[in-house]
Amino acid sequence: MMGVQDSLLRGEVRVRGLSKSYSLNRSSLSVLRDLDLEVSGGEILAIVGPSGCGKTTLLRVLAGLEPADRGDVLIDGHPVAGVGRERAVIFQEPRLLPWLTVLENVAFGLEVRGVPAGQARERARHYIRLVGLTEFEAAWPRQLSGGMAQRVGIARALTVQPEILLLDEPFGALDAMTKLTMQEELARIWREEGVTMILVTHDLEEAIYLADRVLVLSKDSGKPARLIDVDLSRPRDRSEQGFVAMRRRLMAEFGLH
Repeated sequence: MMGVQDSLLRGEVRVRGLSKSYSLNRSSLSVLRDLDLEVSGGEILAIVGPSGCGKTTLLRVLAGLEPADRGDVLIDGHPVAGVGRERAVIFQEPRLLPWLTVLENVAFGLEVRGVPAGQARERARHYIRLVGLTEFEAAWPRQLSGGMAQRVGIARALTVQPEILLLDEPFGALDAMTKLTMQEELARIWREEGVTMILVTHDLEEAIYLADRVLVLSKDSGKPARLIDVDLSRPRDRSEQGFVAMRRRLMAEFGLH
């Protein structure tokens, strides 16, 4: 008989009673309070909210980069205790190593884990193809545009074959047209890889375009987090009536019109 943990989908996240605060000017600043959350394997969850509401803090706790004050975080039924191979983080800045080529950057994470160089580079080439940069394997980071550099960062994260991608405003530093292109690319990669994605963004339209659900956080610690389903077919059309209505609904969450 299949056990409870065996029946869980890969990349499932469960958060129970999560609280986190920081010391500020000799007082305690609460950014997350008693948060409950479930993310199914293969789902895309977007996290939105004003600056200081705890979006990035939540992502860092999920990544194992910061401990929670209280509560539990489970990945596939197992408690999070620091960073783990089943999770990979993509930051706003791709943080490529300038002395390595694109291929070497993407293979780097595998090589430091002891994967033989030939095998690591073969797998790296697969993900470089996936993000459409085959012709730039030998390029240096300084020769890449912002969007291309972020593609390299995505390929590097996928090469270690995580169950969960944690994305912290990955396109926030890009120009408007490049951002739209990268959103389409991320949606395509998700369709091909089926990896769970948890995305922090300030861009409500980006959240609607990519996510299955949107978690809305507030700076008011007394106001509970809200989960909103994005019940729109894929691929999504930003001009379609349902998309526009969803954008208005999210804007209303923040008192915008």
